[in-house]
Amino acid sequence: MVEGSSPSLNNSVAPFDRIQLRNRRNRVANNFSSHAFLLDEVGIQLAERLKDVKRNFRTAVDLGCHDGRLTALFSGNNGIEHFLQCDLSESMLAKASGPYKLIVDEEWLPFAPESIDLVISALNLHWVNDLPGTLIQIQRALRPDGLLSAAIFGGNSLTELRQALIKAESEIEGGISPRIAPFIEIQDLGALLLRAGFNLPVIDTDTITVTYPDALKLMKEIKGMGESNILKQRQRNLKSRALLAATAKYYQKMFEDSNGRIPATFEILYFAGWKPHESQQKPLKPGTAQISLTEVLDPTN
Repeated sequence: MVEGSSPSLNNSVAPFDRIQLRNRRNRVANNFSSHAFLLDEVGIQLAERLKDVKRNFRTAVDLGCHDGRLTALFSGNNGIEHFLQCDLSESMLAKASGPYKLIVDEEWLPFAPESIDLVISALNLHWVNDLPGTLIQIQRALRPDGLLSAAIFGGNSLTELRQALIKAESEIEGGISPRIAPFIEIQDLGALLLRAGFNLPVIDTDTITVTYPDALKLMKEIKGMGESNILKQRQRNLKSRALLAATAKYYQKMFEDSNGRIPATFEILYFAGWKPHESQQKPLKPGTAQISLTEVLDPTN
């Protein structure tokens, strides 16, 4: 695999500070395993999905591998012989134990065209400024009939924290500012895959709800994951004691359960798409269906 060209990115409209993302992941790398429960669950789900695919993939890439904890789930499965771990954070990558490791910025992929059979990505692509561009680069790097299998945070993630922050900031600041990054909606993801040139896209969603004793514990967890706000337009006074106290108060007031704990919702979007190949099934042309809608629809409904 050698370096290839990358599409240009207009930095003037890039919402995320990816230098800050790398720095934060570097800082949390040593203790990341204490906050990796979501990544572990998503990795298991991605591995199970791959087992259902009756195809071998000789060369695979874990794009955004964090500390490399998913390697054991995939290595050796589906005929994988070479498993390349890639991450933006050098400190995260140093924790990975696999033999093939590479520091990679997901916005500038270094892979040669048609050099990879499988790309896996777990809870990483939500921080990419140009997601359509990254998907195009992945599709270009895959061999024909190659597969992208990934998971990303969906639009309903951390909805409770968003609502509590809006209440608190309106009270303390008299207005609201970007505090939590926007996540992609499921209805947009399929269109992005098709736009990037993938065939047979499949998308499904799962909701994971975790409870915490209070909002401060949740914020500490998010920080430990390396998932704190990296929006360039974020305000820098997030650690204001008054704002934190108000956020915790509203979170507890609005969402506290019967046990005195607060929930945090994480929506996970799982998606997959194939590099086009002549062997893949194709949609029927209009008018060639072998069954009439009248045979399917119940006239009594």
